[in-house]
Amino acid sequence: MAIELIWRQRTHWTMALTGGVCFLIIYKIYTRFPYMSLPLKCIIGSLVISALELIVGCIVNIRLGWGVWDYSNMPFNLLGQVCLMYSVLWGLFCIPISGLCRLINGLSNKKINLSV
Repeated sequence: MAIELIWRQRTHWTMALTGGVCFLIIYKIYTRFPYMSLPLKCIIGSLVISALELIVGCIVNIRLGWGVWDYSNMPFNLLGQVCLMYSVLWGLFCIPISGLCRLINGLSNKKINLSV
């Protein structure tokens, strides 16, 4: 949601859900295959995000008619719900996401000593 607020100055609650699901899927993939190359992580991340964006877009924009976003005027778009430019940007966004996943996974694997 924060990225969308910065980029478009507005967002929708469906973006919080979609972004959360995207992150969980990407986190699971990245931590399951920790030695995957960064370029491959970016490609997979872009595909995950774009696929979920297409699914959610078909539901909220086409089926429900909420008009949360419309990429119809963008080149190389699919049903106005995803477009090449944003898919490439999602892939680049996966660079810091990869680091965040590694950090979270590292913290979650540490044992916390609560003894005094």
